[in-house]
Amino acid sequence: MALYWCTECIPLAVTALLPVIFFPMMGIMESGEVCIQYLKDSNMLFIGGLLVAIAVEHWNLHKRIALRVLLLVGVKPALLMMGFMATTAFLSMWISNTASTAMMLPIAHAVLQQLSDTEAKAEERDLGLTAAKAGHQNQAFEMGDTNESNDKELKPKDNSINMGVSPEAELSRIKRELKYVNLSKGMSLSVCYAASIGGTATLTGTTPNVILKGQIDELFPGNGDIINFASWFGFSFPNMVLMLALSWLWLQFIYLGFNLKKSFGCGTHKDGDREAYQVMKDEYKKLGSMSFAEGCVLVIFTLLVLLWFTREPGFMPGWATVLFNKDRPFVTDGTVAILMSTLFFCIPSTLPRCGGTSEDGKPLKAPPTLLNWDIVHEKMPWSIILLLGGGFALARGSETSGLSTWLGESLAPLQSIPPFAISILLCLLVAMFTECSSNTATTTLFLPILASMAVAIKLHPLYVMLPCTICASLAFMLPVATPPNAIAFSYGNLKVMDMAKAGFILNFLGVITINIALNTWGAAMFQLNTFPSWANVTNTP
Repeated sequence: MALYWCTECIPLAVTALLPVIFFPMMGIMESGEVCIQYLKDSNMLFIGGLLVAIAVEHWNLHKRIALRVLLLVGVKPALLMMGFMATTAFLSMWISNTASTAMMLPIAHAVLQQLSDTEAKAEERDLGLTAAKAGHQNQAFEMGDTNESNDKELKPKDNSINMGVSPEAELSRIKRELKYVNLSKGMSLSVCYAASIGGTATLTGTTPNVILKGQIDELFPGNGDIINFASWFGFSFPNMVLMLALSWLWLQFIYLGFNLKKSFGCGTHKDGDREAYQVMKDEYKKLGSMSFAEGCVLVIFTLLVLLWFTREPGFMPGWATVLFNKDRPFVTDGTVAILMSTLFFCIPSTLPRCGGTSEDGKPLKAPPTLLNWDIVHEKMPWSIILLLGGGFALARGSETSGLSTWLGESLAPLQSIPPFAISILLCLLVAMFTECSSNTATTTLFLPILASMAVAIKLHPLYVMLPCTICASLAFMLPVATPPNAIAFSYGNLKVMDMAKAGFILNFLGVITINIALNTWGAAMFQLNTFPSWANVTNTP
């Protein structure tokens, strides 16, 4: 399965179904036991999160949020890049990384194009004024001087100013074009990198995060819900902000240089700023005022996030603990996600009117709901749900057959290596591996092995599983590594070398920041310096 996932010789989802065939035939697990792994609580959480994302995209709420933030930030190059990165990262926390990249890149390129065009016009105007001034002076000089040699000497200069393009104008044009080519590259990379980084901040932001929760619950059933929406956000959000800031500084250094006056004060003409700002303003105006449907989606989305955070906040009893989970964890994040997402199929998209008839005299029909199944069927990535299930089936099969125990014993000599060194080495390995295969496949393959290794060397399982899960999202070097990279590359202004050069350093920065987070607030939040009692339990049927 690892080989098939890496080479993609058959679709990833079809590979994920192989345990249904081979585990029963090889006498490892009964068919019913294998099949039940494909729709667990983590899958329900993922489906609920995707339904919310589909509703947000369907009603264009993400575009309204994005343009509102960009209008606040302004159009100075460094601030513009920061605005695009922050907005893309925020959207990627809730909707798919691919959708947020696909939406933000056209806006970024439209704004840059406007800045470039306006600057070009301003330069032409300035050069025109200079040329006219010079021509006027030459004409006055010729009228006052009858010397023929002077006349002949001056006339070619006059013609070169008025008829041809001066070397200064050509040089200015080349410099301007080069500046905007660099700015365009930087902006494309900033958007696709911010999408990948933003997805790590929430439990439903990207698939590897859900896989970690599923694997921890599968392999260590007594873990006391250690990974939930609130605990994941508490660890990953500060780390995401740190990575985003470092990425912004690095891209700023490569593509804009550290000229603070030019980057923050732009050094371009005020007209250019105003006209580029107008482009975003016009886009925002096209959206019109917020509709009833958008308002409903925003309210449901906000309620869902609040319910996730307050279900089990950790520092106090949550609403689920007080109302439902007195003895056992009856209500999970998956329950909340499905509850809120079902509201999209009940609430109408326009305010319903009581009674009345339509223009043709027939009774008024009920308005359509916020979502219908056709939209969901078209936009839901069903293959990912099978892929998640395949990973859980594989983990259970490894446990039942004894493969996990054998792997753990084989890796026992690693006990002599300091834990932080193990974590950094594994993070680098996963970051390298995820460049060539999908982050979902990478996480599915590595996590059960890492769990076995952690138990064998008496290390907290999250100490290696948590950083490696986030590292699986650090696919920054190649266009094929992740869909956001491919979208940015398809705009045609990037070379593979541009992405590799910027991404190589970012991969290292990502691994370092994750390990700093792990050994500081991560260790305090999850008690990573002690081996937990729940990790001693082997999950045998």
